[in-house]
Amino acid sequence: MPIKNRLAELLPEIAAWRQDIHAHPELGTEEHRTAALVADKLAAFGCDEIVPGVGGTGVVGVIRGKANTSGRVIGLRGDMDALPILEASGVDYPSRNEGVMHACGHDGHTAMLLGAAKYLAETRNFDGTVVLLFQPAEEVALGAKGMIDDGVMDRFGVDEVYGIHNMPGLPVGQFAIRPGPLLAATDEFFITVGGKGGHAAEPHTSIDPTVIASHIVIALQTIISRNADPIVQGVVSVTSVDTSSHAFNVIPQSVKLRGTVRTHSADLQDLIEQRLSDVATGIAASFGGQAQVEYLRHVPITINTDENTAFAEGIARSIAGDCSEASLIMGGEDFAFMLQERPGAFIFLGNGDSASLHHPEYNFNDETIPAGCSWFAELVERRMPAA
Repeated sequence: MPIKNRLAELLPEIAAWRQDIHAHPELGTEEHRTAALVADKLAAFGCDEIVPGVGGTGVVGVIRGKANTSGRVIGLRGDMDALPILEASGVDYPSRNEGVMHACGHDGHTAMLLGAAKYLAETRNFDGTVVLLFQPAEEVALGAKGMIDDGVMDRFGVDEVYGIHNMPGLPVGQFAIRPGPLLAATDEFFITVGGKGGHAAEPHTSIDPTVIASHIVIALQTIISRNADPIVQGVVSVTSVDTSSHAFNVIPQSVKLRGTVRTHSADLQDLIEQRLSDVATGIAASFGGQAQVEYLRHVPITINTDENTAFAEGIARSIAGDCSEASLIMGGEDFAFMLQERPGAFIFLGNGDSASLHHPEYNFNDETIPAGCSWFAELVERRMPAA
C-alpha cells in the first residue's frame, strides 16, 4: 500500500493523539505528560530503543530498518511545547491548562512524527536507522541546544536531520522550502540609559534619561536604513520601554529599553550588534548621560543544506504534486542549532486558511496530517532504500 494511503487510514488515530496533546499543553521544559505520552506510543509501536530525559524532557526513539548495510542514520525532529496564551480557538477539545495553548502547531508536529514512527516501525522498509527527536522547549530556544549538549547527535550517530513546521496561509497539504537561509537569527538586546533624576518642574537640574532613550529609539532605526546594505534584510525593533520612576512629576534616574534583532546574514548581525552599541553610548554621552548595552544571541540563522533541501523538495513534490519556494522569514527556529551540527533541511507544510501562528484563535489543521507523516516516512525510505 502506498505510504500516503496507509497514513490516510491512520488519520483518525493520529488526529486523536494530536487533539489529546492539544487539550493538555505544556510550556517549554515542562512537557512531562507529553513526553510520557510519546514514550508510551513509541513502546506500543515496537521501537528498538526509547530514551527519555534527553536535554531535559526530550524523548528519543530509534527504529532500525530491515537491514543496516548502509550504516546511515537519519534524524527526524518534532517539537512538543506550547505557549503562554489564553486559548480562543473554539475547538471542542480546548486547553485544560488555562493560559497555556498549542498556538504554534507543535501538537501537530509531534502527532505527525508519531504517525510516521508507527508506519516505519510496522514496515521497516529501509536500510539504516531512524532516530526520532521529540524535542522540548522550542519556543524558549532551549530544547534543540539542550538535546545537542546532551550529546544526542553523537550518542545516536545521526548523519543528517530533518524537521517540519506548519504554515498558515499555505494550502492544506502543500509544501514550501528553500535552500540556504530560511529563518532568521533571533537576538535580544537591553539598553540601560543612565541620567540624573529630579523634579519634572526643574528639568535644567537633571539629565533626563527619557529624552536620551527617545533619541536612541529613533536613531536605532537608521542602522537598517543607513548602515545596512539595502539588499540584505534585517530588523531592529525596540519592544519595551521602562523607567525607574512612574510618577508623573519625576524625571527618572534611568530608563531601560529592550528589543530584538533579526537577520539572515552573519555579517549584518555583527554590524547591527556593533552599531547598536555605538549609537546608544554615543547619544547618551552627547546628552551627558550613559548607556550600558547587553546583546544576547539566542537562535542562529536556520540554514538548509543545498543537497538535503533538493532531496526534501523532491519528496514533497512526490506527495503533493508541487513544492513552492518558501519566502525568507524573520521569525526564528531553534532547529537551526541542529542544522549547525548536521546537514539537513527544514520544510513548511500548509495549514490552510487558519489564524496565524501564536494567535489565540489558531488551531492545527488535522487534514494536513497524512501529507506531513508521508513526508517523514517517504524521506526515510527513499534516502535509505531497502535492497
